[in-house]
Amino acid sequence: MEFPRFTFNPKEGIDNPALVIADDPEPEPSLVPRMCHLKRLPGQNFGFRLQRDRNIPGLQIRDVESGGPAARGGLSDGDALLEVNEEYVESMDFMRVIRKIQLCGLHIFLLVLRRDAYEQAASAGLDFQMLAKASKGDYWSRPRLCHISRNAEHGLGIRIFSLEGQRGRYIVSTVADGPAEEAGVRSGDGLIWINGVMASALTLSFLSRTVLKSTDSVTVLVIDGESERCYARRKMPILPALAECCSLPYPAKTMRLLKGEEGYGFLLRQEKLAVTQRIVHVLREVDAGSPAEEAGMEDGDLLLAVNGEQVESMEHENIVKAVRQSGDRVSLTTIPLAGRDFYRGLGISPLLFHDQRTIPEDGRQTVPHCAKNQSETPGINGDGRLTYPRLDSQDDEADYLSDLSATLTRQV
Repeated sequence: MEFPRFTFNPKEGIDNPALVIADDPEPEPSLVPRMCHLKRLPGQNFGFRLQRDRNIPGLQIRDVESGGPAARGGLSDGDALLEVNEEYVESMDFMRVIRKIQLCGLHIFLLVLRRDAYEQAASAGLDFQMLAKASKGDYWSRPRLCHISRNAEHGLGIRIFSLEGQRGRYIVSTVADGPAEEAGVRSGDGLIWINGVMASALTLSFLSRTVLKSTDSVTVLVIDGESERCYARRKMPILPALAECCSLPYPAKTMRLLKGEEGYGFLLRQEKLAVTQRIVHVLREVDAGSPAEEAGMEDGDLLLAVNGEQVESMEHENIVKAVRQSGDRVSLTTIPLAGRDFYRGLGISPLLFHDQRTIPEDGRQTVPHCAKNQSETPGINGDGRLTYPRLDSQDDEADYLSDLSATLTRQV
């Protein structure tokens, strides 16, 4: 049987009564997460609220301010947050996620999924962490921030070469088992940043002199070639906030104090530094045998945070009030003065990599070699030593929420 030929004349319209035009089906939501780069000014927040509700799965982006950094960066109300600066946070303790956002500086990268896509992926039983990894490529890894200390045999154990025909691009080679290699640098890595300055802004001769003449150490940001190309494809700048921390000196330490009969056993003083005239908050007069001494407090350390909240820019009276309002337990995060100067010279917060530190049985805080981020938060055990109890499963998070309220929300 031969069917009549159908033609469409736009002047006459559709002249085939048998043809039925149906509405296009709704497109499936994309299950590919999107990366949002948010940039803020000093003193400005990112312009959104982060919320975790025990009745709604995931971390939710809420109240995106019109025209603010979040809106300009592509965030939408209801987005589900998967990663902060390349680290998976979907199942992380809520306040730890908040601290990560607060400590990142003026730039932050958020990997998010539309709410309808998130719900579809959840109903299909997809692994969100694997979904996040799949958006980056098979051979992706984070940059490494490495502190190299000179030794008598090999010096720094690193040489820098320019890439032919690519101005401002440099690669490094390392001495086998030398200081650079031990610090986490690998031969063939691209050099992104040295001592707080972008390498692309420096000449090869200047970089070589820096390596040759540095008295004791340098701090470099490096990345392997395949990962550098991955960042280029994703149009992401390579910044210290995205890096793994490799053996940086002067680790900040968090102490959990339980008040004794005579208090905590230390004095908090406001002091002005002689050289810079900066106001700092200093821990002084640590009493022998006091809770402060048992927790590892040292005279002269600078106070960075109280109960996880940064206090460096707060008024002294407000810091004292925050400690007093903690009741019988308080968490203090401190750093030696030399450590604060070191991180200030690099242009990053001394708390940026604080959660990558671990505390072994002797209670001393250390940094693993090229440590991966840990999903833990500080605590205290029965004998007074600092430990890291886990709070990273959804069941733990649900219990945590039920102890506080139905919803945790925070402006960032």
